[in-house]
Amino acid sequence: MADANAAVAVVTVSLVLLGLSSGLSLSWALLPVAVVVFIFILASGLKGRDERAHLNVCVLVLGDIGRSPRMQYHALSLSRHGYNVTLIGFLGTKPHQDILEDDRIDILPISELKGLTVGPKIFRYASKVIFQTFQLFYVLMKIEDQGYILMQNPPGLPAIAVTWVASRFRGNQFIIDWHNYGYTIMALTHGQNNFIVKMAKWYEKLFGCFSDHNLCVTNAMREDLRKNWNIKATTLYDKPPPIFRETPLKLQHELFIRMGSTYLPFRPSPDVTKEYMELTAFTERNTQTGAVTHSSGRPALLLSSTSWTEDEDFSILLQALEGTPQCKGPQKEYYKKLIDSKELQHIKICTPWLEAEDYPVLLGSADLGVCLHKSSSGLDLPMKVVDMFGCCLPVCAIHFQCLHELVKHEENGLIFKDSKELSEQLKLLFSDFPSDQGKLGIFRKNLRESGQQRWDENWDQNVLPLIKEHCD
Repeated sequence: MADANAAVAVVTVSLVLLGLSSGLSLSWALLPVAVVVFIFILASGLKGRDERAHLNVCVLVLGDIGRSPRMQYHALSLSRHGYNVTLIGFLGTKPHQDILEDDRIDILPISELKGLTVGPKIFRYASKVIFQTFQLFYVLMKIEDQGYILMQNPPGLPAIAVTWVASRFRGNQFIIDWHNYGYTIMALTHGQNNFIVKMAKWYEKLFGCFSDHNLCVTNAMREDLRKNWNIKATTLYDKPPPIFRETPLKLQHELFIRMGSTYLPFRPSPDVTKEYMELTAFTERNTQTGAVTHSSGRPALLLSSTSWTEDEDFSILLQALEGTPQCKGPQKEYYKKLIDSKELQHIKICTPWLEAEDYPVLLGSADLGVCLHKSSSGLDLPMKVVDMFGCCLPVCAIHFQCLHELVKHEENGLIFKDSKELSEQLKLLFSDFPSDQGKLGIFRKNLRESGQQRWDENWDQNVLPLIKEHCD
């Protein structure tokens, strides 16, 4: 169906552009669009309602499915309760293996249309929105009947409006899962006073009110939606699934061996050799007994995961590391140039790309996590910290408005405001490393004893009742 989607979109848009270039008025040039829309509306009306539609749920993200863990978790939770899931989005990064192997989950890829490449910038952007509108509406009208369409926002332009219209025609319940506000992310690049940003805010606020139900990621966002948008939402905090846990030493060693074949920082020092021992920078395995232990005098493993977006300033970490005697962690492209320009003693920096299955294993092997995410709205929380806490990994996180809903200062980590403060925290936490008697050990102990709620339990309490109420 993906090929059909792309073909219809390309052909129809091509006809429109051909009409415009031939001198037709806009009304006549858009006739192909009107015709195709009419056909599918008519087809939907004639087809009738599937009696088993309440067992079908569409999970939609107008982005890369593989980079949308929360929506993947939604799909897995729905499948676990017997629902058939159509997961719609871009196929860029490989989704988690559990998604690929689940017989109840059908991935329906859509094309990441770019729009026209000529003309004024606003015209190119508008053409992209139009192309995406047509493709998405076509797909939503073609899929089998659904009880629910569960959509991630952002990105919500044009997905919110298109999904709402399709839901009215198809008789679906429409739910938005608010991860953030799309217009605030756009403002990071274009500024809050930009015309497109203002239009995006108006659009998001207007069409966001048309959903039947809403989820959001923090209590702060729930209150903001209620107060400023007149939207009632249920808070569904991000919680780690069972795959995020402390990694046994044997698995740590196996991962470090694999990573050492590609990345030098994971290899042992060339000066260190031990008979009958297989070595990494952090672990060693006795080849005769198979026993794995931490290497004597091992370095600390500091980890910071990122999607390389404007809401993370990695120069803060680099500046902090310049004043820190020992640590280790990741970065990319622009920051890689900064890394190469710095002479950091006792510090090795690595910027690996991990498979979805290896990421939780590495988190569970690390000694400290650093989060540089600054919410564009001040109302969402970094999922990376949720994952780190699932692995009982203490965190140093940069301060923003609602971070206290997740990171408890001096309990499960530390909160900093600038590179100087982060540098002091790193020195403090690693001052007695690798002893587990200092603050780092205390934070990890607190995380182990906190009895953290996991995704499945959280989802069953907050989302399942809503689905059952309206789909059964």
